[in-house]
Amino acid sequence: MKKVYLAGWEVFKPDAKEEGERLKKLCAKYGFEGLYPLDNECDSAEEIYKGNIALIHEADYVIANVNSFRGYEPDSGTAFEIGYAVSLGKTVIAYTSEGRPMTEWVRDENGYTVENFGYPVNLMIAMGAHLVIGTAEDALKEIKSAN
Repeated sequence: MKKVYLAGWEVFKPDAKEEGERLKKLCAKYGFEGLYPLDNECDSAEEIYKGNIALIHEADYVIANVNSFRGYEPDSGTAFEIGYAVSLGKTVIAYTSEGRPMTEWVRDENGYTVENFGYPVNLMIAMGAHLVIGTAEDALKEIKSAN
């Protein structure tokens, strides 16, 4: 059975373990084994880092929630995991519910420019991963249809 690493800010939710189980059941519905960061019973930063890196290596695919987290951008840990997985040659499907280009919904109060490439997320994510406008389930459907 192919394995999918589930990257995203869900690990910070109050019901993070339950959310992980929901996502893993969703993976099973499409014939995949879900690997959730909290599957690692870790306490220290080093253990969490090494455990998540090991899960990414074990995975055949990565799906990543790139919806805004604590501001306009995706979770920075998720962004790192996307880049790491891409560097390993893994297929990464990033999903977001926001389909509008960043220039239509991001406002920078400091006067910095907002990149204008037509993507709802930073170009490094949009170009490094296959971007799906939708949900985790839509990302899994995308992987399933490619197999």
